[in-house]
Amino acid sequence: MDIYLIDGTYELFRYFYAVPSSKDSSGQEIGAVRGVLGSILTMIEGGATHIGVATDHVIESFRNDLYRDYKTGEGVDPELLSQFPILEEALQSMGVLVWPMIEFEADDALASAAAKTAKDKRVRRVIICTPDKDLSQCVVGSRVVQLDRRRESVRDEAGVIAKFGIKPSSIPDYLAVVGDTADGYPGIVGWGAKAAAAVFSRCPHLEDIPKDWHQWDPTLRRARPLAEALFAGWDDALLFRTLATLRVDVPVFRSIDELRWRGPAKDFKRTCERIKAPDLFRRASEKENIVRKR
Repeated sequence: MDIYLIDGTYELFRYFYAVPSSKDSSGQEIGAVRGVLGSILTMIEGGATHIGVATDHVIESFRNDLYRDYKTGEGVDPELLSQFPILEEALQSMGVLVWPMIEFEADDALASAAAKTAKDKRVRRVIICTPDKDLSQCVVGSRVVQLDRRRESVRDEAGVIAKFGIKPSSIPDYLAVVGDTADGYPGIVGWGAKAAAAVFSRCPHLEDIPKDWHQWDPTLRRARPLAEALFAGWDDALLFRTLATLRVDVPVFRSIDELRWRGPAKDFKRTCERIKAPDLFRRASEKENIVRKR
């Protein structure tokens, strides 16, 4: 079987800016929720049997306690933020397993679910549905891969190496020095993607980098200033790597059987009425009938 792990936060953001505004009878914006549900139901209709969705129930996480400038919900459109709890409830109503994150981030839940499902011998492939570079650290060969559903492109381990010039296990170290503006940490001064790829392709982790810049790759022209900047900001680099490293110990499920889609809950019709999507109820019911006949 294939396991599909979906970044619900990314999907909600994507649809919020991609579809027209739509409000329920109380004036609550629900357009993005409807878009995400329709998209995931299309996956189920296409043959996906085991699905889990992770969301950032709140944007802040334990990382905000480690670094004060880490990303927050400040500046996010209130009409987008207000749809997170609605999406979580609607997905549960549609019969999809959801992990609403509070202490951790959605990425941590996806990483934990990927690590756990990959250990199950019944699983053929784990597909993490997000283009987020952070999740590239979870890729393992062609068994755990990333799927960019918008571009319909799959990134396996060879794909990660082709894109970043390093193996998946070096992604946190890479991000530590390059920085991640989306997450709010700057990286190390002077370090760019090319220099980081050149260094971490030879030295997989920060601790593997020689302190003597003369021992660095001789083709790297700026070895000395890069080394000086790195070791002057060593504590920051270690902190940023901690921020970039996804947790794999988040409690997500006990058995992969919990990810199997068996049909919508009894209240799904009411959910569809609220979000003005009666066709979703029809589609889900038809798919449920097919599943039951197997």
